[in-house]
Amino acid sequence: MTEPAAHRARTPWVVGVSGASGTPYAAAVLRGLLAAGEAVDLVVSRASRLTILDETGISYRDSHWREDLAAWLARGADGKPDTFTGLDLSDVRHWSAGDLAAGPSSGSYAVKGMLIVPASTASVAGVALGLSKDLLQRAASVTLKERRRLVVAVRETPLNGQTLKHLVTLDEAGAVVLPASPAFYAGATHIQDLVDFVAGRVLDAAGVPHGLYRRWEGELGGASRDPASGAPAPGGPAARNP
Repeated sequence: MTEPAAHRARTPWVVGVSGASGTPYAAAVLRGLLAAGEAVDLVVSRASRLTILDETGISYRDSHWREDLAAWLARGADGKPDTFTGLDLSDVRHWSAGDLAAGPSSGSYAVKGMLIVPASTASVAGVALGLSKDLLQRAASVTLKERRRLVVAVRETPLNGQTLKHLVTLDEAGAVVLPASPAFYAGATHIQDLVDFVAGRVLDAAGVPHGLYRRWEGELGGASRDPASGAPAPGGPAARNP
């Protein structure tokens, strides 16, 4: 007999947003998780709040996080507000980055895993070295020690030798190192397509279903064909997924 949804234990994905450039990637991942019916525990680092402000003009504040998050997630990668509407944030829980007593700081707090999107080289180093200087790093360390899925979407170029060593350390510890590298075989014609490709690969690594990008099907030129008629689609991918 299936247990009623209201009685099931909430088991979220922890999403950590670091200070690297690439906040549209984080927004797309969050929208994808919510569209898949996943619960989210959100940790937005202090440095990332400056990046969000710089890249979107939105101030992300602990005291008004729900309103600020709604405005951020509604914004398209091209900067247009209200591109995405009807988002349900009822199963999102916000934790302050400085709250080391927060739920995700303990291994006994049940979560499915953690996604760091985007991951700065500073956050990569902190997690690889086990520094736990803030909740994002502490939650990632807990994720590794509990053998849960950790996806690190590193966003930096070029990468120096020390960062490469830290990424190898994370790989050896069981994390999925996923560079924020958009691909073009899916027929992208808009900045949102490129962002959604990276977000979709993050969700793939987490095992979360989505429709963010056109998958490779073994046919050259397939991305430029209309899925209904098979004819070339003028000027864009065969289908755009919300």
